[in-house]
Amino acid sequence: MSEFAGKTLFVSGGTSGINLAVAQHFAGCGARVFVISRDPGRVAAAVQSLRDLGAEADGMPADVRQYDQVAAAVTRCAELFGQIDILVSGAAGNFLAKAQNISSNGFRAVMEIDVLGTHHVMHAAFSHLRKPGASILNISAPQGSVAMVGQAHVCAAKSGIDMMTRALALEWGPLGIRVNSVSPGPIEGTEGQKRLVPNPAAVEERVNAIPLKRMGTLADVAELCAFLASDRANYITGAVIPVDGGTTLNPTPTRMGQFLED
Repeated sequence: MSEFAGKTLFVSGGTSGINLAVAQHFAGCGARVFVISRDPGRVAAAVQSLRDLGAEADGMPADVRQYDQVAAAVTRCAELFGQIDILVSGAAGNFLAKAQNISSNGFRAVMEIDVLGTHHVMHAAFSHLRKPGASILNISAPQGSVAMVGQAHVCAAKSGIDMMTRALALEWGPLGIRVNSVSPGPIEGTEGQKRLVPNPAAVEERVNAIPLKRMGTLADVAELCAFLASDRANYITGAVIPVDGGTTLNPTPTRMGQFLED
């Protein structure tokens, strides 16, 4: 496939889980790919996996909480591959904790990685985005619209990402830049799911609450991202699109926190 041949993709948090799967999918479709995350070893491994797919790929360590590091990475990407056509902001933090047990530092960490990090990535990339034609995809989560026990910090962070998506779609639309949020539900094999459903009872409860009665796959998310970044979606912006098997239609997942200790 060569749907994205000649296109440049930048992915924050692109060295593991959903974000790496998205990077690999685009690499397989011909895109040039640049990834960042905090761990140099993961960056090197991710870049090699992308090159193994035949893609032009590179990356560098960067913490999305540190604007100067993000800006340096975006500049390096543009130097190597030219204007950025597709920007994926996916770095995230999560843990299960009831509100009374979340420390100030813990709450701040999630807000800084998710909300501040998303702002840093979009702001730093702005001058390097193709105008018109760029597509920004912010990786969100159902917690942005559905309250969940044990997730007060994440609900605050993801709703912040989704509102930033809408605000920037409004501001940057006249420049020909589309901005959307992708909201993955329970995706099997990810670090997030291991934390949110940490035992067999939690997994069973989670799956039973999903209308499609299965966990999602990394490919499910990657395919949606590819559609939204393509010309087939060139009239879609400011949307928050779930890929969750109907999870947000069922209030049962709000009981996720029943597995937490008081």
